[in-house]
Formats: sequence, structure tokens, C-alpha cells
Amino acid sequence: MVTGVAAGFMNVMAGGGSLLTLPVMSEFLGLTGPMANGTNRIAVEAGAMNAVWAFRRQGFSDFKLSLTLALCALPGAFFGAQMGCRLEGVLFKRVLAGVMIAVMVLLAVNKKKRTPDGENVAPTRIRRVTAHLCMVGAGCYGGFIQAGVGFILIAILHKVLGLDLVRVNMHKVFIVGVYTVVALAVYAGHGNVAVVPGIALAGGSAAGSWIGTHFAVRKGDRLIRICLNVALAALVIKLLLSRA
Repeated sequence: MVTGVAAGFMNVMAGGGSLLTLPVMSEFLGLTGPMANGTNRIAVEAGAMNAVWAFRRQGFSDFKLSLTLALCALPGAFFGAQMGCRLEGVLFKRVLAGVMIAVMVLLAVNKKKRTPDGENVAPTRIRRVTAHLCMVGAGCYGGFIQAGVGFILIAILHKVLGLDLVRVNMHKVFIVGVYTVVALAVYAGHGNVAVVPGIALAGGSAAGSWIGTHFAVRKGDRLIRICLNVALAALVIKLLLSRA
């Protein structure tokens, strides 16, 4: 549950919460790759929906745009989850370790500037169309392994649509909450969801997302990035050394 709190907080602040929960479930709880991947979706869904509500209560919501973006991610999430159900064993751990290393590199080189809340850029038609098309790919990756999808969504919403980072996070959690319903259904249909660990993780994720939402509105994710990198480095080493 403690891991769930940390993951929920990270998912709202920047992304990468699943980079903690997936290896923990795989390495310390002994779940198979697909089982860890599917079980993780319960926590992702709980954290995302709680964050949507928290953003709404603080005056941040644009359900129309959030929904159209999320609907574009649904087909990709379905096919991505189908692939994720077949990824297990050492291959799962190697792929996950590779994703974690890529995220660490991205965090190290991506020194993006923050856009003040009051300077939200109204996206042009071409920006909107491009962003919606990109969501198909983001949904596919999210359905496949989820870990690090927050950074992909941030790139689309911030760089393509030109939204400020508070609204980026506002849309991000809504999109994840919608496509995760489809991904969770696919994993559950293949018998790859462990309910009890998932519920425990979900409780922590919901609490962490609530805390993270309030921090996100008030800015500042430097500390969480440092903590994330330290945790990622330790987990990457363990995943790469694992032979089962």
C-alpha cells in the first residue's frame, strides 16, 4: 500500500508510478509479468479517478476535450493490452528495465520550462487534430505496459496542444482513467488480475493521487523526480540481475 501511495503521487505530479509498482509486484510478490501488469490497472484506475475528482474540486476541468482525447486512446489501449497479456517471464523484466532506463534518460535531458497557469495557449485546429491522432499511439503503449505513459501524455498535451502543466496533468489523469477501463477488462478477461493485491495497491494509489493533485496545482515536482530516479536505479539493477 505504501508503494501505491508513492505511485499515485508520482502519476499525478509527472508520471512513472507504474515504474515502481510493476517491479515490486513482479519481484517481491512473485506475480507473473501479465498478472503484475493487469493487477496494476486497478491501482491506476483508482488513482486516476480520484485525481480527476480532486482537480475538479479545485476548479480545473475540461471534460469535453479530455473525453475526445481519451476516446482516441481507447482502440490503442485495447490492442496494447492484448500484447501485454503475452509479455511474461524474463522478457517482461527486460522490457520493463529498458523502459525504466529510457525514462531516467528522458528525465535527465528534458529540462522543460514551466508555463504559468495564466498563460495557457489556445490550441489551433491542426494542434488538436495532431494531438488526437497521437493519443492512439499513447493508448497503445498505455495498454501494453503503462509504465512511463505519463511522460508520453505530457509531451503530447504540453508540446503539441501547448497547454500549461497544471492543465496537462488535469487532462492526463482523465485520459488514463478512461482507457484503463478497457485495458483492465482485457487483462481480467485473460485471468491476469489479482484482486486482493490490486485493491490494497488501489487504496494507496488513491491517497497518493489526492496528495499529488494538491501539490501539482501548487507547482514543484523537483523532489519527486529525484526520488523517482533513485528508486528506478535500484529497481533496474534488480530487474536486470533477475533470471526468473
